[in-house]
Amino acid sequence: MFNIGWPEMVILVVAALVILGPERLPGAIRWTAQSLRQVRDYASGATTQLRSELGPEFDEIRKPLQEINELRRPLDQFRGMTPRSAVTKHLLDGDDSLFTGKFDKPSSTSNGSGYSPPPSYSPPEPPKPLARNEKPPIDFDAT
Repeated sequence: MFNIGWPEMVILVVAALVILGPERLPGAIRWTAQSLRQVRDYASGATTQLRSELGPEFDEIRKPLQEINELRRPLDQFRGMTPRSAVTKHLLDGDDSLFTGKFDKPSSTSNGSGYSPPPSYSPPEPPKPLARNEKPPIDFDAT
């Protein structure tokens, strides 16, 4: 319902201890627990009363809500998906070498097209630095 974990609970207890003090904290916790129980009882009582008054019509009212929940299920596969992972998954068949720059490894997923990646490319070695008082080479075609 509220999705409160242990770290949040500890923070709430420490804040309540600082605000209320140790002498009033047990009474506040008791009052909060009773209030939550009452709210839960009211909600379940309202549901029971609605179900008994409407009878079979109550299930007809719930049917559209169930249909909406069923329509939302396929969207759960996209939850947490970034644009990069969506492009990788749907347009590039899972081959993320375009983004990572690792073209020498074959992709882990095969699309059955018989495509094999090009052989690995190693860039040429950079030229060595010039020695002292050495003139740089001149490219006559560029001038």
